[in-house]
Amino acid sequence: MRLLLDTHVLLWTLGDETRLAPAARRAIAGRANRVFVSSVNAWEIAIKAALGRLKIPPDMQEWLPLELEHYRFEELPLTIRHCAAVHRLPPHHADPFDRALIAQASTEGLTLVTSDSQMKRYGVPILPAV
Repeated sequence: MRLLLDTHVLLWTLGDETRLAPAARRAIAGRANRVFVSSVNAWEIAIKAALGRLKIPPDMQEWLPLELEHYRFEELPLTIRHCAAVHRLPPHHADPFDRALIAQASTEGLTLVTSDSQMKRYGVPILPAV
């Protein structure tokens, strides 16, 4: 399975994976699965941390790449193709980060791991995180 983590799922995996449903935890840890983390996730984390809405280690540029390497997660850059795919999405969700993740999952044929029930409305494969 090829998985794309929603930002809260990434943070739970790195911080308190007991918040994840057992099936989601097994899928993320499964060696047969490829797990992708989007540049969108890093962008959202950086913005929320800068606004004081999220506590992370002080050097995100060092911390996050080390965590991704430790967990063997693969980086998924946000491309022009992904951005253009956002244009086709119905307005089910106003969050630009979530819309970008949906576009990436759709374009790349990935299963999105999320607890956001609104994401199901887009028709991309979803693995419930809770």
